[in-house]
Amino acid sequence: MSPSERTDGKADFTHLYNQPDPRHYFGTLRRYGYQIPGHAQPVFRALTAARRSDGGGAVLDVCCSYGVNAALLRCDVSLDDLYQHYGSPDLAGLSTEQLAEHDRAWYAERLRSDATTVLGLDAASLAVSYASDVDLLDAGWGEDLEKQDPSAGLADAVAGVDLVTITGGVGYVSAHTFERLLGALQHDPAPWVAAFVLRTYSYADITDVLGRHGLVTERATTSFRQRQFATDGERDTALAAVRGRGLDPLGREADGWYHCDFFLSRPAGDDDPALADLIATTPLPA
Repeated sequence: MSPSERTDGKADFTHLYNQPDPRHYFGTLRRYGYQIPGHAQPVFRALTAARRSDGGGAVLDVCCSYGVNAALLRCDVSLDDLYQHYGSPDLAGLSTEQLAEHDRAWYAERLRSDATTVLGLDAASLAVSYASDVDLLDAGWGEDLEKQDPSAGLADAVAGVDLVTITGGVGYVSAHTFERLLGALQHDPAPWVAAFVLRTYSYADITDVLGRHGLVTERATTSFRQRQFATDGERDTALAAVRGRGLDPLGREADGWYHCDFFLSRPAGDDDPALADLIATTPLPA
């Protein structure tokens, strides 16, 4: 059974994003070849290494969901490992509490020696709670900054963040979230922002906000597969959106896949590592 469609034409997977645990999330998205966190993994690791060499390294993952990016950053696992793990028949009969206990040990065994501090933000409070409970997030907040200012706890925590990451969440969140988020920061310059953004959406309003906070945005010349289209309507809407933005879907959306552009925003003069070197370490879409 295909998912329903949202008002913007995208398939509606909302029911996946706020379950007590991530088994249904991984099981469903695996069928559609969801892969953007895997493409982001080496890029985010390189960026956290660069931030760490500058004396920082703490990450805030926006639209963090069940801590997928945190797992790929902090642990020696791949996205395929996560699909296999949560699709295992051995885990199918466990309660959420039993799964969380299992996952705490599973991730602890795979924790990298250089694991960075990762904070998480998502309107899906159950997903954030699970990621925090299994120690993928050092702290997490189930808050919707599209609608309200950050809580005092979130505002205090983000003051020490050096890198903000997001994979595919633009469209669910807008410039409002970034304005409120960067407005809560207490240090200058602002943190770097690394974003994988669906080509169906403009990133211009967000880059305007980032620019007002002193960040210069670069865009990679390649794009990255996100997932396959779930419905014919989703494909048709995506093709129209991409063409409407003056982009060519040939070899990308026309082949049946959502594609993301990668944007990196940093203060002027912060150009190490170079964007081209970051993308060179990333597996290109097959």
